[in-house]
Amino acid sequence: MEKKRILITGKGSYVGTSLMKWLDQWPSQYNIEFLSLKGEEWRGVDLTKYEVIFHVAALVHKREKKTSEDQYYKVNRDLTIELATKAKKSGVGHFIFMSSFSVYGFNGGIKSEVVLNKNTICNPNSYYGKSKFEAEKGLTEIISENFKIAIIRAPMVYGPNSPGNYERLRRLSLKIKFFPLIKNQRSMIFIDYLSEFIRLVIDNQAYGTFFPQNKEYINTNNLIKLISSENNKKVIFSKFLGFVFSKFGVKIGVIKKVYGNLVFDLDDSSHFDHKYCFSDLKESIRFSELNLKNQAIK
Repeated sequence: MEKKRILITGKGSYVGTSLMKWLDQWPSQYNIEFLSLKGEEWRGVDLTKYEVIFHVAALVHKREKKTSEDQYYKVNRDLTIELATKAKKSGVGHFIFMSSFSVYGFNGGIKSEVVLNKNTICNPNSYYGKSKFEAEKGLTEIISENFKIAIIRAPMVYGPNSPGNYERLRRLSLKIKFFPLIKNQRSMIFIDYLSEFIRLVIDNQAYGTFFPQNKEYINTNNLIKLISSENNKKVIFSKFLGFVFSKFGVKIGVIKKVYGNLVFDLDDSSHFDHKYCFSDLKESIRFSELNLKNQAIK
């Protein structure tokens, strides 16, 4: 059996690099290469030898006041559509686009409960979300029988070395003893689950819009507790702090992201019978922390 030739855009990206490491478990099945879309050189690259393109390169996590709206559209929408059009003309049969929950425009709230599902109308409220949604719409216009497109709308990704809120929460868990006691739920996905999900999409030549996530919603306090436990740290959850955060932290962006409620209907995430989630939350945190400890030793 010939190896499936896969091109990943976004050299150095967390999701792209993690996928490569995950697929390396099957060296006889996948041939993986990276392509940087910075500059003009990529436009001259021959794409005819690839069967699958996983497009994860994007402009993300920037302070939008310092980054113009035009830049987001140029990178996240225009570059995506240009790459996909080139891929289609080159005979690439399968294009996988890494999108985001940001297309819905919900950031979650401490007091409010937000439950998304496959029928929720997209109403992005950030440059990032808007540009991703515009890219999705552009991609749907070039779908054909011989050019299948999979759009992956993922929630917050966590795992060893993951950028963003998980790493921020981890650092706090190792430094701070007292945390607010707040009951919340968030949809999240462990990086290895996401990598396995993408592998299944590739193997099955799946197309359409997908919403992968863990089998269970995550409570922030439970996440802190698990991280602390794996590092032999003791944390205390305070009802008083919980009251203060709930009452006065509603409008603070970081607090909303960490303690807000934002979930996606689990039934709409049961792609491949949810087999891509091969363990539970505790095991995923244990693996993440063990990996980070081993890195520190090296």
